[in-house]
Amino acid sequence: MERKQFYEPRLIFNELKEKVSKLREIGEKIDFITFVPDGEPTLDINLGEEIRMFKTFDIPIAVITNSSLLFLESVRKDLSQADLVSLKVDAVNNLTFKKINRPHHLLDINLILDGIIEFSKFFTGKILTETMLVEGINDSIEELQGIASFISNIAPHKAYISIPTRPPAEKWVRPPKEEVLNMAYQVFSKKIKSVEMLITKEEGEFTISGDLQEDLLSIVSVHPIREEEINKMLIEKGSNFSLIDDLIKRGLIKKVEYNNENFYIRKLN
Repeated sequence: MERKQFYEPRLIFNELKEKVSKLREIGEKIDFITFVPDGEPTLDINLGEEIRMFKTFDIPIAVITNSSLLFLESVRKDLSQADLVSLKVDAVNNLTFKKINRPHHLLDINLILDGIIEFSKFFTGKILTETMLVEGINDSIEELQGIASFISNIAPHKAYISIPTRPPAEKWVRPPKEEVLNMAYQVFSKKIKSVEMLITKEEGEFTISGDLQEDLLSIVSVHPIREEEINKMLIEKGSNFSLIDDLIKRGLIKKVEYNNENFYIRKLN
């Protein structure tokens, strides 16, 4: 819960500058510079400074946050400088919040929800919300109505309903049945202007701008990739799966299975 410095802002800026330059050289359009690290962006005490520095690239800034620190004024102030903020809203009561998110024991969902409301009052950019539904945890009609009612109060640009499509922390986690997802969409749509489902396989468009191995490791450190997507990237760069086998042997990535599909994820110490 304590905000800290993890990296020097200038170091991140210089690495980003190099990446943006490479992407522009090969004609890639950059939609957003997005803060989505292996962790929670708002824990970085330099987030506001970094957003200001990155604005010099003249590219919209997005931050994807789990919303846990929105009760802090410093966090709301930092996020206010972004162009788009995606907020996680998986529950509106403490019991469900603890079951699905397993938060720090001092975090209180009511404080977080108050922080979200406060942030929405003055933020001039676009707000998105994402609600991850897990079977038997937050997919009852009561839970859905409570979540939808809360989200309607902040009038997001779009409210996303998502399900686990990548390997979760626990193997028992399953997405709700189709009829429950339909019910969720109907409940949300009655209260929220724009609702969209994120329930299909992601169509990844990962651009390799430099060293294939380095870029692969960067991607899988924050985003588990399906085997088919890995294969596409390797073929496009004239490589083969021996590169992945080598990274696994060296302990840099690992293969995990979820819903009968293979994913590759960064193996972190």
